[in-house]
Amino acid sequence: MLLLTTTGARTGQPRTAILGYYPDGDRVLVVGSAGGSPKHPAWYHNLLANPEVNVDLGLFSYPAKAVVLRGAERDEVFARLVEADPGWGDYQQRTTRALPVVALVQQPGPPPGAERGFAEALKTIHAAFRRELSLIRHEVATSGTLGAQLRINCLTVCQGLHYHHTGESTGLFPALLAQHPELADVIAVLQAEHDQIAVLLAELEKLVSTDLLDQVDELIAQLNAHLDREEEALLPYL
Repeated sequence: MLLLTTTGARTGQPRTAILGYYPDGDRVLVVGSAGGSPKHPAWYHNLLANPEVNVDLGLFSYPAKAVVLRGAERDEVFARLVEADPGWGDYQQRTTRALPVVALVQQPGPPPGAERGFAEALKTIHAAFRRELSLIRHEVATSGTLGAQLRINCLTVCQGLHYHHTGESTGLFPALLAQHPELADVIAVLQAEHDQIAVLLAELEKLVSTDLLDQVDELIAQLNAHLDREEEALLPYL
């Protein structure tokens, strides 16, 4: 589940809704189903008035911009959502309104926990990724596949790593290089590892319903080595 925090259209106060969601590349998708009721949910009206929202997926949270999908794009995406979870189709059949589909696109910002210091935030994020991947590996090793919820968790971890590495590559690394040019060589290595891990993530996302163990093991091995190197090299400078 996802916690979506919007700004109340009438009150201006934060409002949080618990929603089902679907990872979709660089964004997550939510549907204004309201259980198939005749009216759009309040959170949808809120984001129409102010599309700046906050997304909390448990493993990580981030500021996002809500983009309402329209026309052919909405129809194509909704068809994919129904294929993944027929429940969306059931909700649509209960109402005459077209269920809105909203893409939540991450916006630039400091990592969660940065108010405690970037070094502490980085360690917290790394620990969360290690923990989640360990749980996913255990499930794959014991059952040979992933249940429906863990498939979503796996996609969420993949997406979270993509967000995390993008933020480092475009924000943290350039900032550190500007202040500490002596880090150029190690940051070049870390960036190359980001690129290698991105390839593994893309492959893993294609395999979430098949035999995953070898792919998960390779991702964990490369990611742990990368996280260890990053912490050893960068934490003293944060």
